[in-house]
Order: sequence, then C-alpha cells, then structure tokens
Amino acid sequence: MVSALYVVLGALFLIKFSFDVVRLRRQYRVSHGDGGFYELQTAIRIHGNAVEYIPLALLLLVVMEMNGADMWMLHLSGLFFFLGRVLHSYGMRTSTLLWRKNGMIITMLSLLAMIILNLIFLPWDLVFTLN
Repeated sequence: MVSALYVVLGALFLIKFSFDVVRLRRQYRVSHGDGGFYELQTAIRIHGNAVEYIPLALLLLVVMEMNGADMWMLHLSGLFFFLGRVLHSYGMRTSTLLWRKNGMIITMLSLLAMIILNLIFLPWDLVFTLN
C-alpha cells in the first residue's frame, strides 16, 4: 500500500513541527499562546498550517489508491505535496517569501492534481448505482 508511506511521512512531519513548538515553549517559558515571541509564533503557524493541509492530502492519496490510481501517480502526488510542505516551512522559518510562496503553489497544485486524479479514477458506475 503506497499511501501508507505518505501517511507515515505526514505523521512524522506533524510530530516534528509539534516538537518544535514544545521546544520553543520550554525555551521561552510560555505555556499558552505565543508569549509575543516571533520564533514561537512562526513555529505555531508552521504546525497549524501542516495540520490544515496534511490530513486532506493524505485522505486524497489513500482514496486515489483505493480507486486504483497507478503507483507512479501516487508517488508523484505524494512527493510533490511534501516537497511543497518542506519549501513552505523553510520559507516561514527563514522569512523567505519566495520559498514560502513556491511551497504553497506546489502544495496547492499537488492537491488539485489529487482531486482531478480521484475524479478520473472514481468508479462512476458504482457512484450512481441505485441498488
């Protein structure tokens, strides 16, 4: 099951981003919110952004696989999605708009591709069965 690889990768991303927030909370002694620390604000947004996009992408990827998409399509979609996530988080962390913007563009294009591929591989005959 190819999508399982990307589910694990997504979980690792979320755990890594969560640990970044925890580390900075401990460093700045902030238990709630961001304490006004820019670095902590950024880590919280990187984690939040990942939580907003990773589950949707993984769901689309799993459904693509269930619908019979080719293995290369799954890998290409998953790799591009996570490339976008890496670029975006790097851009946020370094305040480099180009990396952040390109990361979001790649993320959105990969999500759009997964949506289109799911529509292509959807078993339409089963969708409209009245039985």
